[in-house]
Amino acid sequence: MFICKHEVQYYETDRMGITHHSNYVRWMEEARTFFLREIGWPYEKIEEEGIISPVTSISCDYKAISTFADEISIEINVKSVKSAKLSFVYHMVNQNGVSVCTAVSEHSFLSKDGGFVNLKRDYPSFFNLLKEQSVMQ
Repeated sequence: MFICKHEVQYYETDRMGITHHSNYVRWMEEARTFFLREIGWPYEKIEEEGIISPVTSISCDYKAISTFADEISIEINVKSVKSAKLSFVYHMVNQNGVSVCTAVSEHSFLSKDGGFVNLKRDYPSFFNLLKEQSVMQ
């Protein structure tokens, strides 16, 4: 389990004074960046290897509002990993322990020319590291 912290900024709120829903997707990216750095495979290293990892699907369930200056803890876990596909699951809670959002994102692994990269075959250490982190082994 990895937890990334985010303080809600004023510009992330809307006219109603609550966090605009689009920001949760950005926070998911912050958490992914944090996670990959923590396991020793930051995006820079992935890109140096010639791999890109576009988002192929995102699903968010908004549970409660968050507002300016709330501290959001974003728990991120690997849901599943396959040769060329990775899914993350997220749980976001505020400083009072209230669940504000649960989410899932799916990603593929591609070469810069758009072909699929088989992590299991071509990057077994990275694949196995992700597999070890998977909550659905």
